[in-house]
Amino acid sequence: METRNKQRVVVGLSGGVDSAVTAWLLKQQGHDVVGIFMKNWEDDDDSEFCSSRQDFLDAASVADVIGIELEHVNFAAEYKDRVFAEFLREYGAGRTPNPDVLCNAEIKFKAFLDHAMRLGAEKIATGHYARVREVDGRFELLKGLDPAKDQSYFLHRLTQSQLSRTLFPVGELHKTEVRRIAEQIGLPNARKKDSTGICFIGERPFREFLNRYLKHEPGRIEDENGKAVGKHVGLSFYTLGQRQGLGIGGIKSAQGPQGEHAPWYVARKDLQRNVLVVVQGHEHPWLQSPALTADDTSWIAGTPPAVQACAAKTRYRQSDAACRFVAQADGRFALQFDQPQWAVTPGQSAVLYDGEVCLGGGVIASAA
Repeated sequence: METRNKQRVVVGLSGGVDSAVTAWLLKQQGHDVVGIFMKNWEDDDDSEFCSSRQDFLDAASVADVIGIELEHVNFAAEYKDRVFAEFLREYGAGRTPNPDVLCNAEIKFKAFLDHAMRLGAEKIATGHYARVREVDGRFELLKGLDPAKDQSYFLHRLTQSQLSRTLFPVGELHKTEVRRIAEQIGLPNARKKDSTGICFIGERPFREFLNRYLKHEPGRIEDENGKAVGKHVGLSFYTLGQRQGLGIGGIKSAQGPQGEHAPWYVARKDLQRNVLVVVQGHEHPWLQSPALTADDTSWIAGTPPAVQACAAKTRYRQSDAACRFVAQADGRFALQFDQPQWAVTPGQSAVLYDGEVCLGGGVIASAA
């Protein structure tokens, strides 16, 4: 079906099914579609864990089936400067960053957007599950219609300028429908597994990867009473709420519901003493936070929300939690939750919502 508003749209083709169907939908609407494959990581690209070569071959196959041009663009230098360096800084400071949020803000909707505009694009498009709505000349970021796949959390740092030039076609669909379309039109990657993790780590063991870039100093693991219960390999390698890989299973103390030893969770990092503090039981009070403060804020509308009552996510795979938003004079903000939130983690993003509208958010600085 031809569209009256034919535009030149540059699509980020990742090799996955979501971006492939995005390109096909836009071509069907009559747009002049060009695909770009972004290479964001070069180190050990030939290792068993890095799939970028196969992803490019998949993207090229998709472009061939759809009948569009595909350009290969290398953003590895920008990625290393703007995303990876910040990632290492945050981990080195004992926090747990979310590089996907930074990658969207700095690479996909900055470096890629700029490149697309140089190619004469009027719009860019990606396979994210989110939506854009224009209201009285202002642009809103909305959740994707598939609640299980909504990715607005990762896009909350986008600006009015970026949103005004962005299309998210699959945000209107459920994942099952996207795969059905891909099968129907014979896309070679219709059944390709969704990628997990972050691009420069892939499926490799995370601790082994960080070990190559961060200095680490082993130290004590203590329980809430200051008793030594084990040794850690370096505080950077742990995140709040972590249960696996602590090496202290089976130590007596709290009992679980069937009488077994309750599992241990990381509750705090004491950077001054180089001590990792763990507690037993998922519902331990030290893992519950009624409030948080956040900095490095970014608002979709360009200004903080006027509402006090809203909802927030403090991690991606989380239901919206009702809270009260309190703007602070230094540009930071506080959230006070109706119900305490589990394992609120400095370095992660606190993202605010008003119903289906993503308002923006900030980086968690501390939790109370």
